[in-house]
Amino acid sequence: MLFDLPDPDLLYAALLARDHRFDGQAFVCVSSTGVFCRLTCPARKPKRENCTFFASVGECIEAGFRACKRCHPIQASAMADPAVAQLLQALDERPDLRWSEGHLERLGYDVSTVRRSFKRHFGMTFLEMARQRRLREGFQTLAVGGKVISAQHEASFNSASAFRAAFSRLLGCTPADLRACGSLQATWISTPLGDMIAVSSRSHLHLLEFIDRKGLPSELKRLQITLKERIGIGRLPPSEQAAEELSHYFAARSSLFQTPLALLGSPFTQQVWHALRQIPAGETRSYSEVAREIGRPQATRAVARANGANQIALMIPCHRVIGADGSLTGYGGGLWRKQRLIEIERKLKERCQDQTNGISA
Repeated sequence: MLFDLPDPDLLYAALLARDHRFDGQAFVCVSSTGVFCRLTCPARKPKRENCTFFASVGECIEAGFRACKRCHPIQASAMADPAVAQLLQALDERPDLRWSEGHLERLGYDVSTVRRSFKRHFGMTFLEMARQRRLREGFQTLAVGGKVISAQHEASFNSASAFRAAFSRLLGCTPADLRACGSLQATWISTPLGDMIAVSSRSHLHLLEFIDRKGLPSELKRLQITLKERIGIGRLPPSEQAAEELSHYFAARSSLFQTPLALLGSPFTQQVWHALRQIPAGETRSYSEVAREIGRPQATRAVARANGANQIALMIPCHRVIGADGSLTGYGGGLWRKQRLIEIERKLKERCQDQTNGISA
């Protein structure tokens, strides 16, 4: 078992309520049907006596249960939604298109349904995601030394003011401000769970965050004030290394991150971050467990604050910290993303165990 399951009665209550906080944290096996499901499955709820709960898909399969065809527990929940999968594919095929509600209606989608689905799975609407993709094109134009007007056209914005406003909302500064030369350079990194911004010096990675994190603009501003440096656009060795390691991570090939990190925090905060990096991929801890591990059992709230102050996502794995009852707790990148990260790491752990067993055999 990858972590201690919450009380079965608590999990059954979560199943009845379709509580998204437990989605991906536990699975229910139903003896009367031989099927296992996510706790958010829309199917009619089984009786309590027919339910057994496991922490992973592998345990459910080993127990002889087959995957539910309604909630698709083996797949990411977002991709199990046909509309989401189809629109993500359409977005990949036409990243330059200025998507509107009219486009969705002409493709036969109900606009409000699409809005709710994307908001639930990704914390943003489809149209917000499409605009973010277009901004990425503009960012990459600036990264190779292109002019702001060229970046605006690459991002498919008709108005220079609209491009500046969209850029500012996302990053907290105008394109011209971010192009300023400095020892810190920002890099846009694409991942299967959304684009990320990496900021590094020539020697260390200082920030790694998902681009849609609401606190990103303030984090970038705080970083510049702390280091008394302006942020430019470009690729430096730590960001290049981070991008390479992230590609292996999301392909479930490796959870090893060796990019040199700049840890800007108090001694206590750095102690918490070090403890987070000791949590193996595929496992989770509660805030109170982390507090005990660093020898400060009464500092649970301080641990939570240090966890929230982390500016280097994934490499300092704050997503591996969950509630004491086993539920997913607040995550700046969104609970849907936290769930998916835990699922990826479970696959990594299972793959490593299979490889070890194969060598042993």
